[in-house]
Amino acid sequence: MKELEYRKSHPKGLYTLFATEMWERFSYYGMRSLLVLYLTAELVNGGFGLGREAALEIYAIFTGLVYLTPILGGWVSDNLLGQRKTVYVGGLVMAIGQFLLASGAFMSDSLDPATRAFLSNFGLGVLIIGNGFFKPNISTIVGDFYNDNDPMKDSAFNIFYLGINLGAILGTFIAGGLGENVDWGWGFLTAGIGMVLSVIWLNARETTLEHNGLPPKAPKDAFRISAKDWRDIIIWVIGLVIGTFLLMFIWKSLPDSVTGIVSLVGFIAIFGGLFYVIFKGTNGSSEWSRMGVIIVLAIFNIVFWAGFEQAGGTFSLFAKDNTNRMIGDWEMPASWFQNVNSLAILIGAPIFSWLWLWLDKKKWNPRTPIKFALGLVFGGIAFWVMTQASHAAEGGHLVSPFWLVSVYVLLTIGELMLSPIGLSMITKLAPAKLVSVVMGLWMASFAAGNYLAGMLESILHKYDFPLYPFLMMVMAGSAVLLFLLSPLLNKAMKGIH
Repeated sequence: MKELEYRKSHPKGLYTLFATEMWERFSYYGMRSLLVLYLTAELVNGGFGLGREAALEIYAIFTGLVYLTPILGGWVSDNLLGQRKTVYVGGLVMAIGQFLLASGAFMSDSLDPATRAFLSNFGLGVLIIGNGFFKPNISTIVGDFYNDNDPMKDSAFNIFYLGINLGAILGTFIAGGLGENVDWGWGFLTAGIGMVLSVIWLNARETTLEHNGLPPKAPKDAFRISAKDWRDIIIWVIGLVIGTFLLMFIWKSLPDSVTGIVSLVGFIAIFGGLFYVIFKGTNGSSEWSRMGVIIVLAIFNIVFWAGFEQAGGTFSLFAKDNTNRMIGDWEMPASWFQNVNSLAILIGAPIFSWLWLWLDKKKWNPRTPIKFALGLVFGGIAFWVMTQASHAAEGGHLVSPFWLVSVYVLLTIGELMLSPIGLSMITKLAPAKLVSVVMGLWMASFAAGNYLAGMLESILHKYDFPLYPFLMMVMAGSAVLLFLLSPLLNKAMKGIH
C-alpha cells in the first residue's frame, strides 16, 4: 500500500465526519440525559415510577454494554462489511432504538406496564447494538485520511472531538429540555431525528470520504457505496433488530438463576477471548512488561469511571431532587447539568493540549502513571465536594446549583488527565499487531467502570455505607497507591513516556 503524503490542510471528508458524529452524539447524549429521570418519574407523569436502585441498575447495564459492543462492531467491519457500511448499519439501528423509546413514552397511557417495559428495554437493547456498530468505525475513517506520523492527524482528531462535545451539548439542551418540560416521548423522538440527520448527512456528503471506509472489494474508483451495499445494509439492520427482539424475548422467559449464569459465562468468554489473543500475540520481556502497565492502569481506569459516570445516574437525581434550579420564575431542567462536562471539555481540552506541550519543552511533562494519579486526585476532591453537598441537602434542603457545577468541573479536569492520555498510551505500549485488541480491553475497563457506577449505591446500601464518601476515599486511596507504584510502572514502560 502506498504511504500517504503529509497533508497541508484538512480534507472535506473530515468535516463530513465531524457533522455525522455531532448528530450521533446529539442523539446519544440527549437520550442519556433523560434515561434515569424518565425511569424514576412517577407513572402519572409518564415515567415508570422505579426506585433509585432499579433505575440505576438499568443505567449500569446500558452504559456498561455500550462500551462492550464496539468490540463486535469492529470485528464485523474488519471481516465483513468495511467501516462505511457498518457505520450506516449502526446509525439506522440506533435511530430505530430511539423511536422505540419514544413509542413507549408516547403510549404510556394505552400500554399495559409489562408491554411498555419490554418496548423500552427493547429500544435500549437496539441502541446498544447500534452504538457498537457505529462508534468504533467512524473514528477509524477519520484516521484513514492521514499518515500515522502526520502532525495534522492529532489536529484532525481534536476537531472531531469538538464535534462529539458540540453534539452532546445540543442533545442535552434540546432533547433533554423537551423530554423534561414537554413530554418524555418528544425528548426521545428528537434524539431519533438527530440520528436520522446523521445518516442523511453522511449519505449526502459521502463522496468527500473518497475511497476511505469502503467495503474491501469496492472498485478503486468508487467514492460511494453501491445499490448492492445498501441492500446488505438493510438486511443487516432488519436482522439486528429482529435478533435483539428474539434475544430479549427469550431472556425475559428465562429464570433469574439461568440469566445470571449466562451473563457470567458471556463476560468470561469476552474477557477470556481478549486475554487469549493478547497472550498469543505478546512476545518478549519488553512487550510483556508494557502489557502489564496497561493492565494495571486499566484497573485504576475502572475506579475513575465508576465515579465519573455518576453524572447520568445519582447526579441527575441529585439535580432533580436536591438542587435549587429556579432562575426567577423558570425552573431549569435537571438534565441540563450534564452539559457542564461538555462545556468544560470545550474550554479545558485546548488548555491541557497546550499545557502538556509547554511542560514537555521544559522537560517537566509528567509520565503517564503520574497523570493518571493526578486525575484520581481531582476525582477524590470532586467527591469530597459532593459529600459536603449531600450533607447540606439533608432534611430536604435545596442546595445551590454551584455544588454540582463544581463537581462536574473537577471530574472533567480528571477526565482530561485520563481519557486522552489513556488512548494515546494504548497506541504507544501495545504491540503493533495487537493495538485494536488491546483497545478492546481498554474499552472493557470503561464498561466495568460504567457498570459499577450504576450498581455501587445499591451494593453499599447493604452495608449502610454512603456512596459519595466511599468514592472519595477509594479515589484518594487509589491516587496515593498509583503515586507509589509510578516508579515501577515507569521502569516497566521500557522507555515509553
